[in-house]
Amino acid sequence: MPGDKSISHRSIMLGSLADGTTRVSGFLMGEDNLSTWKIFQAMGVTIRQTGSDTLEIDGVGLDGLAEPADVLDCGNSGTTMRLMCGLLAGQDFFSVLTGDKYLRRRPMKRVVTPLIGMGARIWGRDGGERAPLAIQGGSLKPISYASPVSSAQVKSAVLLAGLSVAGETRVTEPHLSRDHSERMLTCFGADVRPFAGGVSLIGRPHLAAQDVMVPGDISSAAFFMVAGLITPGAELTIRNVGINPTRSGIIDILTAMGGQLELHDIREQSGEPVADVLVRHSRLKGIEIDGDMVPRAIDEFPVISVAAALAEGTTTIRDAAELRVKETDRIAAMVSELGKLGAQIEALPDGMVITGVEQLRMGTVSSHGDHRIAMSLAVAALSARGEVTIEDTACTETSFPGFWELLENICDR
Repeated sequence: MPGDKSISHRSIMLGSLADGTTRVSGFLMGEDNLSTWKIFQAMGVTIRQTGSDTLEIDGVGLDGLAEPADVLDCGNSGTTMRLMCGLLAGQDFFSVLTGDKYLRRRPMKRVVTPLIGMGARIWGRDGGERAPLAIQGGSLKPISYASPVSSAQVKSAVLLAGLSVAGETRVTEPHLSRDHSERMLTCFGADVRPFAGGVSLIGRPHLAAQDVMVPGDISSAAFFMVAGLITPGAELTIRNVGINPTRSGIIDILTAMGGQLELHDIREQSGEPVADVLVRHSRLKGIEIDGDMVPRAIDEFPVISVAAALAEGTTTIRDAAELRVKETDRIAAMVSELGKLGAQIEALPDGMVITGVEQLRMGTVSSHGDHRIAMSLAVAALSARGEVTIEDTACTETSFPGFWELLENICDR
């Protein structure tokens, strides 16, 4: 699998703020991560590509970033924009963040609100809800913030802002979200203190350069897990997959549905658990998915809905309203597009109800410009009776360069 997108973002951010040269292997050369790369170059950080998935970052320290001469373009990457809001809020200069037409529609007040509570000055369209966002950084204070949503992006933005402030910054959330920021901050030398329901960070740490090994992205692996489960006779080993427990909800969900998945050679790389995942064709069954399972699999629900569409019985997904504010409204998109292929699927305000069918049918569907919708529909097409045409598929380059070639290669076997 390509390198984990979330960890690749953070490797550049923390490598840039550290003292010394950070070396990263397994970096995802997708468009989202390249947006983060270009932003730090625009602030004076030297980043060198040393191989197909390796790079070196000459860190400038917590206070060494330079004021950018131009607007910073986050492309399609919500992670870049939201985390950069936190990081830039603590820098003593002016900056502006923008993105493509999809990103400029996405809600940003969820990170702007706590940052303003720390003393940041941030302006944006719709009262700070939409990009472009203008940030005058510096002069922050620590905060104890109770996030109303379980979001690693909100939590990470507040922690990154807290790096620049003497004292303790605390974040609590309804359910534990992915903890890549906390793990990597710890590896770089920050004083991060998890507690029941949240995490705190002691500001003004000395961050030291590291050698970072990025594991394979479990969100990318999810498409091939489901493809293996729904394809008769399939047996597939997916190597070097990150199985961070705050991200591995997809494995637990598919196992609960009756999927045959086995983890082999479990190990640790740069503070992250990694394994090889063996998948075999299985008869899946419908289940209930809700509660704290949801944030552990939030990016995988488009392809989970494909598995549910072909499972015996009914799958009900609740507590997943966060899907409405991703690259597109992923609930509406999957209900619409899987419905065109004959799936029995209906929307809930915070999820979906899906009753499985034996086989999907041919048809023409659209990705809605969303990389995960495009790849999920490709997996659905594997089970369709006849040809499926997927429109607007270039978006897969944001997270999974080479997806179509890899899928074709595996199908040819």
